[in-house]
Amino acid sequence: MENSSFFAFAFRMKYINRWSLMKNSRTENLTEHCAETAMIAHALAVIGNKLFGKKHDTERIALYALYHDLSETVTGDLPTPVKYYSGELLSSYREFEDHAKTRLLEKLPPELRDEFSDIVRENCTEEEKTLIKAADKLSALVKCIEEVKNGNSEFSKAHKSTFDALEKYDLPEVKYFIDKMIPAFYLTLDEL
Repeated sequence: MENSSFFAFAFRMKYINRWSLMKNSRTENLTEHCAETAMIAHALAVIGNKLFGKKHDTERIALYALYHDLSETVTGDLPTPVKYYSGELLSSYREFEDHAKTRLLEKLPPELRDEFSDIVRENCTEEEKTLIKAADKLSALVKCIEEVKNGNSEFSKAHKSTFDALEKYDLPEVKYFIDKMIPAFYLTLDEL
């Protein structure tokens, strides 16, 4: 039987640090970011279903969010200002991401690839993609809050721009999360 290196590769996400252009008071790795994004995405889906009459598949959204940055085990975490520097660069990066996803899927035994293909390739609905992207931004906001609380002014501008980007989402579940959940991240442990 042939060995599969898919999960060995996936578990290397813990070695990929985020926010590489910024001075961090605490390093955040890709594994913890994906786990937090999955928790937030799941929460957004539950909020949407319970409070706003949506029909989100909560488990599917959490699963897709858990794997949403897997290709970065091949590409690395390209900083946002670099990735979005130009349309041409972004297009090239997206092409490289697609290649990375194919390469990762090839690391699975052939009999399992179809089960993971949609997840790794992020083949979900536009509504699901938007919810996961919002969760990704909320995770970034939490990181910014933590850094600013630690006295790291390096994240002040990122905090504002991330918050501003989140306000543009026309999703009641995002507004609810911001209003009800985010304020607690500004508190100390004794205040929680």
